[in-house]
Amino acid sequence: MYYRLNGVTQRLTGAPASAYNPQGLRPGVPPVSPAVIFASPTKLVSETGSQVEYLGANRVPDLQKIFQRADGVPVHLKGGLIDKLLYRTTMGLTVGGVVYCLVALYIAAQPANK
Repeated sequence: MYYRLNGVTQRLTGAPASAYNPQGLRPGVPPVSPAVIFASPTKLVSETGSQVEYLGANRVPDLQKIFQRADGVPVHLKGGLIDKLLYRTTMGLTVGGVVYCLVALYIAAQPANK
């Protein structure tokens, strides 16, 4: 006897042999390949031959020059003003959270007034 998972009750139920289809294995191939979501080319590969042009320029070499420069600045601050603001905000929230936890522990450790 074959079994299958019931979609409503999420339990195994009996199934006829003709309806046996293991989950995860689907017969056949989808008729159309799915569309590319990320980095979709501006032209079809068949139109341009073997080269594909993507939207936007490659900024990796420029960013490597900025982040690999030996100027003594930590890598998480080399992005400029926005990185400094994010870093200081994160540190401020962290210190504030630690102080808040310590105050809450101190209050919780005090005996209750009767």
